[in-house]
Amino acid sequence: MKQKTYLVTGGSAGIGLATTRSLLEQGDRVIITGRSAEKLAEVAQSLSGDLHWVVADNGQLSDIQALGDMLQRESWQLDGAVLNAGVYQPNIIGESSEEAFDHTFDINVKGTFFTIQALLPVLSRGASLVVISSLVVEKAFAHSSFYMASKSALEGLMAGMSLDLADRGIRINSVQPGVTATEIQGKSGMDDTQIAELHQWMASTPLGRILMPEDIVPSIRFLLNDGSLGMRHAKLLIDAGMNL
Repeated sequence: MKQKTYLVTGGSAGIGLATTRSLLEQGDRVIITGRSAEKLAEVAQSLSGDLHWVVADNGQLSDIQALGDMLQRESWQLDGAVLNAGVYQPNIIGESSEEAFDHTFDINVKGTFFTIQALLPVLSRGASLVVISSLVVEKAFAHSSFYMASKSALEGLMAGMSLDLADRGIRINSVQPGVTATEIQGKSGMDDTQIAELHQWMASTPLGRILMPEDIVPSIRFLLNDGSLGMRHAKLLIDAGMNL
């Protein structure tokens, strides 16, 4: 089987790390991005396979352009990319700041769009782009309006880009994970007790537990491979049955 080359943004933790591990295990070459050189280096040391890493903050357009320039300069050709980098920051109406709004949209929306734009020169014809969206596009959650709006905006961009890139055979699809056990909970300000309560709450779903990053990976791999050639702007919901 021909080795393929993929980029995974936010590849040093959570769904991005699980995806990276899976792609390496099937013999693919993977480039991961993240904000911390130390963390990226630790991941590279812990995994075996053809893995490369680049420091790039999804909220900084200069980092994104530098990533694209480097890939062109070194003559990379990508068979696909997993646009995973994102942020969740709770917000309460009446107490929310413009800074928090901009931070969420800069990373989740602008960062993803301009990453795709920067990758265009190195995307092979027929490349597959997989955007990590969220259940929140389909189901509302309290104190999450910024995050919900950003993921909805992202899926709107996907629809337009699917048409714009059709002549190159590039397809864009998404997965919509439900509540998944990743570092995002701690980074959002939840303490250990709140995280434990979240796990307990997810035990009441039809799946009977919180989702793990590895639960999301098979759908990502399906969208990356040729089995999804007929799909454009498809949205695969993986929610443990929460939306029933």
